[in-house]
Amino acid sequence: MWSIGVITYILLCGSRPFWARTESGIFRSVLRADPNFDDAPWQSASPEARDFVKRLLNKDYRKRMTAAQALSHPWLRDEHRQIPLDMLVFKLVKAYLRSTPLKRAALKALSRAITEDDLIYIRAQYNLLEPSSRDGRISIDNFRMALLQNSTDAMKESRTLEMLNSLEPLAYRRMDFEEFRAATISPYQLEALARWEEIAGTAFEYFEQEGNRAITIEELAQEMNLSSAAYSIVRDWIRPSDGRLSFLGYTKFLHGLTMRSSNARRHH
Repeated sequence: MWSIGVITYILLCGSRPFWARTESGIFRSVLRADPNFDDAPWQSASPEARDFVKRLLNKDYRKRMTAAQALSHPWLRDEHRQIPLDMLVFKLVKAYLRSTPLKRAALKALSRAITEDDLIYIRAQYNLLEPSSRDGRISIDNFRMALLQNSTDAMKESRTLEMLNSLEPLAYRRMDFEEFRAATISPYQLEALARWEEIAGTAFEYFEQEGNRAITIEELAQEMNLSSAAYSIVRDWIRPSDGRLSFLGYTKFLHGLTMRSSNARRHH
């Protein structure tokens, strides 16, 4: 997907996103520089085109779009083109099923804060799973059938069967679209968007209403698989007034210590 971003950048503006006179210089440019979207002819490109390229040229692979997400992007979207099954969905649902109730509540709040445009990809993936006509829910059988019908040779050669086995909890219960939306939302990819601050703020308001609860430093560290050495860090994520997660704590909790959190100074 990175290569597609590079090619699209060149096609749209006629120059390379990273340039130097030597190969080693180009490599350093890729590591240290950011592509230029300010100079001509980018001013005449549509906002959708710029967003498409930016989301493919993100250096953090977790924030980069998948092929299915790229095909559902507003710049390329075609209502007559079927969006392919995305293996990222299987990975995200697997992580969701293994997560704690607090993490699920945090993801549910985040999923309620995104726009209808953001939901197009998620709805397409849900429809590929062919939910029950009776109650609109899905189970592990839906994932299994979708995999058989839509998987490519490369997918069959990968660890897809092992991933399918990791969804075993869905053999005993069913998932509706609202829960699927929470399960397949990616905080990493949302954080790459220019409107991340707005999304995170709205999500935290939902979380305050429906999911936030008092939690100790020890419990929070355990939730995130952190050692006692990290207690001094997570202490700042809990409001002393009521022992609940602050806005900073919420954004950190969504994606862990390795990602940047919100730059905004907010106090709740």
